[in-house]
Amino acid sequence: MIDLAVSPQMKASSSISRGGSKRFLVSDLCKILEVYLPPDQVRDVYRAYLFAAEAHIDQNRQSGEPYIYHPLAVARVMAGMRMDHHSIMAAILHDVMEDTPVTKKQLSKTFGEEVAELVDGVSKLTHLKFESHAEAQAENIRKMMMAMVRDLRVILVKLADRLHNMRTLSALRLEKRRRIARETLEIYAPIAQRLGMNALRRELETLGFATLYPMRYRVLSGAVERARGRRKELMQNVEAAIVRRLDESGIRARVIGREKNLYSIYRKMRSKRMPFSEVFDVFAIRIVVADIDTCYRTLGLAHNLYKPVAGHFKDYIAIPKANGYQSLHTVLFGPHGIPIEVQIRSEEMDNVAESGIAAHWLYKSGEGKGAGAGTQARAREWLKGILEMQQRAGSSLEFLESVKVDLFPDEVYVFTPKGAIMELPRGATAVDFAYAVHSDIGNTCVATKIDRHLAPLSTVLQSGQTVEIITSPNARPNPAWLNFVVTAKARTGLRHRLKNLQGDEAIVLGRQILDKFLSAEGQSLESIDSRRLKDLLDAWGLPDLNALLNDVGLGNRLAPLVTRRLLDGPKEGKAPANGENPLVIRGSEGLVLTFAKCCYPLPGDPIAGLLSAGRGLVVHRETCRNILEFRDKPDRWMPLQWSEESAGEFSAAIRIMVSNQRGMLAQIAARIAEMDSNIENVSFEERDSMLTTITFVLSVRDRRHLARIMRRLKAVPAVKKITRVRG
Repeated sequence: MIDLAVSPQMKASSSISRGGSKRFLVSDLCKILEVYLPPDQVRDVYRAYLFAAEAHIDQNRQSGEPYIYHPLAVARVMAGMRMDHHSIMAAILHDVMEDTPVTKKQLSKTFGEEVAELVDGVSKLTHLKFESHAEAQAENIRKMMMAMVRDLRVILVKLADRLHNMRTLSALRLEKRRRIARETLEIYAPIAQRLGMNALRRELETLGFATLYPMRYRVLSGAVERARGRRKELMQNVEAAIVRRLDESGIRARVIGREKNLYSIYRKMRSKRMPFSEVFDVFAIRIVVADIDTCYRTLGLAHNLYKPVAGHFKDYIAIPKANGYQSLHTVLFGPHGIPIEVQIRSEEMDNVAESGIAAHWLYKSGEGKGAGAGTQARAREWLKGILEMQQRAGSSLEFLESVKVDLFPDEVYVFTPKGAIMELPRGATAVDFAYAVHSDIGNTCVATKIDRHLAPLSTVLQSGQTVEIITSPNARPNPAWLNFVVTAKARTGLRHRLKNLQGDEAIVLGRQILDKFLSAEGQSLESIDSRRLKDLLDAWGLPDLNALLNDVGLGNRLAPLVTRRLLDGPKEGKAPANGENPLVIRGSEGLVLTFAKCCYPLPGDPIAGLLSAGRGLVVHRETCRNILEFRDKPDRWMPLQWSEESAGEFSAAIRIMVSNQRGMLAQIAARIAEMDSNIENVSFEERDSMLTTITFVLSVRDRRHLARIMRRLKAVPAVKKITRVRG
């Protein structure tokens, strides 16, 4: 037994019995720890307690009780997971850096670098000022996630801390209770689920649900209570029948009645828009057996005893969930045709399902050898993705958005052409799959084959499909993909690549534009004196020439102004830059070249470019009203010319006046499809009871392609008039 001598100044903190209610004491914690930790490590934990009690000596919680109760309670949760002594020490010390003058250096000197790093990982950024609470929350979660990448124990301490805070929320004001509950449901409960810690996750969800939606919680709780009374006898009969059948077959098992937690029921009712009466997995039966082989034998016995409901069998043993969860799920037609969910798993699977990554510490002494190892590996793979998201995210808020997306994976399982299994969230597309394989595959994908058939990249994947991605070394991602990708890895990978592409393309376009204006003065970028160029870059605070060209390409700096600064004024006798040869464009320059939606220019149209800050060069038709306004401002526009090699898809708008007839829109759409064109948008303007004007935005290759489509539509008898929208 460890000697727990308490110094006089600590007595008030360790002899706890307020109002007659028994409190959890440090001696109670040490008794739990003595079961699995050696005496010297228990002494280290007690030393950490004395240090924390001294640091928090004058602090009380909102409830009025001494602050040290909270770290002790957090340590108790960690001890229940049988965590190592460094984790228990960090749990006791987790608030000293945040709420007292104690520094990380002091902790490191007193308890070692490992404990100091854990405490620092859990501590909030209290010394920094943020513009909003949302930004502060995002930055604190970002810091915690990065610490969690380095050491998984950080998140276990944080989850234990959050669990005790949720248990003691009643002392806080309503607004703060609701904010903490929402944060718990949106971030901490999903993290617990992602790490396979289902027991802790269920309690966090129940407490958060009761706080955030008290009325819904009471109504749903009452409905479950009434259903429990009605189904009690039924469930007992089914359990007894299963136990008898298992005994007859010589299978030793634990048969347990399980009740779905209220928040899971609530989420299912909301997501599937179903009433409580249609949720048939509120009550389930869990069968825990010795090993995997017995799981499948038990499944056969259950299906012989009661007929299975078609389409409701899931084998999470062969294909575990993303958090390492393994079990067989089936739904049976019970007595009176009432469906009953049955879960079948081994003892080790049951331990991992409840404890998740904590099972690694809980059973590493030898009981349940290997328990939690798969979950740990999956958790580290997930954290590797988190690190990649952090490196590519533009801001802490963008990072938090990506993490939230990644925390709700209702999985689908698809196969690579070589037969490897890929886990993706429900709703994932072929582009999500491409980025899941590798970022380079996602950045260069051009098409996909699903079950050996070509399909659009936006196709939503289903479990069991085989997906093959076709790539091209010259391909680039499409910004429109952001409208349908669902995984955080695809979203952050896309944004990162598009930002880089925009920079590269802006530099190329900026060089072309600047060279055009310099050539009008008989100069070029290569002929500019290097000292003059450096002076200009220094004056504008730019690091190099590429930064200047990027600004010019994006329209943030006007090329005529840059030209004048480089040359100290135009030379006499030279024509204005806009009178020189026009700039040649292909139409595939990418993100820094945009086509005006007012006049929809196409290859073959006379065109001009308008320099727009942040958008680069906006291409208009020469006759467009918007470009005419800038004719007297030669520094804002320039003549352009289509390259003979221009290719790709361009938008064009046509306006059609048709007779009001049934099926007219379908006829026109069919003719457009026959001409190898897609409809991007359609809008209606009813003229009178006889005629309707319809505006189509079509995807075409050039003016000739559009002309062929218009001729084909004129042949439709009900089409009275067709014109191209000219701006």
